[in-house]
Formats: sequence, structure tokens, C-alpha cells
Amino acid sequence: MALVTGASSGIGTAVAERLAADGRWRLLLNGRDGQRLEDVAARTGGVPLPADLADPRARERLAEEAQVHCGRVDALVAGAGLGWAGPFTAMPAQDIDALLSVNLNATLHLVRLVLPGMVERRCGRVVLIGSVAGSVGVRGEAVYAATKAGLTTFADSLRYELAPSGVRVSMVLPGAVETPFFQRRGTPYDRDRPRPVPATRVAGAVCRALRTGRPNAYVPSWMAMPAWLHGAAPGVFRSLAQRFG
Repeated sequence: MALVTGASSGIGTAVAERLAADGRWRLLLNGRDGQRLEDVAARTGGVPLPADLADPRARERLAEEAQVHCGRVDALVAGAGLGWAGPFTAMPAQDIDALLSVNLNATLHLVRLVLPGMVERRCGRVVLIGSVAGSVGVRGEAVYAATKAGLTTFADSLRYELAPSGVRVSMVLPGAVETPFFQRRGTPYDRDRPRPVPATRVAGAVCRALRTGRPNAYVPSWMAMPAWLHGAAPGVFRSLAQRFG
């Protein structure tokens, strides 16, 4: 049984559809938009479990409902997230709190709720949807990048901790993706490069991570290069980033 959050749109919907087509997984689908979630569930045969993950009680109910429906969660794909773009000095305080709450805090708490069963069974998969922004930083997206960087470090730390348990933790790190994400954050994507990729490509990487337990997957794969350069030659990377944004 796989629990997919953020399944009512974007990458989460693409993941649900890909897993349904794969035929190996029964699906529990979470999202905030109940009607869209019902539509996705109808197409994929999944069980819709609407909840706002920013609400601690809603997170706990979601974990409890997952157990009621299936008795266990074998995989968690954490795809719920918010975006915001613009100067940090112009960012409203409530938007800072919202991004931290949904992108980082809610994900960590949901992992904590479903992980004990996986550890007890000595098998399971946790796949977190991060972003290249969390690996290198992006101008105008300071808080969003910080939340995704937090997820990446959390995944690394948890991976070391769980190594003997049989539970595998993966990060899928896309660049720009063709979803309603940019419209919802209120600022369109206006860069010439990198060009946005279809959400189906990210969903494919999620499926491979579930199958192989691979630690990190960049989408598209060449995005691993700027992440590598950022770590290997930070001065060079910063010079290029200042010039090209």
C-alpha cells in the first residue's frame, strides 16, 4: 500500500496515475482539494483521504485512516508542497510560516507517523519530493529553497539511521515542472533555462525510487551537474549563479 500526498494535482496526480498503471500498488491518496482528489481516485482506483497536512490533528487522522483502510503503509510518497517567489524582504510572515509548515514540518511529522510500522516489518519505502532549489539555492525563492534543503538533509540523516532496518529513503529532485505550481504561487516561471519537464517524468523517477531504493534522483538527470558543482567548487558556482541567475 502506497500513501501519496499532494495527489490532487501536479506531481502528486502524475505519481498516482503512474503507480495505478504499474499495477503493483494499492493507493491511498491525500490532498487538500476534495473534489479534485475524488476525480484522481476515480481514475486510479485509489482511496481518497482529503486532509490539510498543516493541521497536526489532520495528519494524525490521515495516518489512522490509512491503517484502518489497509492495516499498513508500505510506501510514502510525500509530494504535498507550496511555493512562493519574490524578494525575501517582501515576503509576508504568514507565507514564510505556511511554506515551513507544509513543505518541511508536515512532511517530517507524517514520516514519523508511518515509519514505525515500516521499521517493525523491516521493509518500506519513503520517497520525498524535493527540488534542485534545495541543492543549490535559487534567487527569489529563499524560503522555498530552504524548505527543500531541509528535506534533503533530513533524508540523508534518516537514511543513515535506517540503514540496518531495510527501510529505504529516497529524494526525487526535479527542476522546473509543468504543473499548476507556478500559477498557484502567484508568480509565473519566466526563465529560459532550464525548460520545465512534464510531471510524468518526475512520476517515473518516483516509481524507480520505489522499486530500487535509489537515494537521489535528479529530474532531468543533468540537474545533478549544478548540484555537484555547487558542492565541489562553490566559488565557481556562485560566480555563475550571480551572472546567470
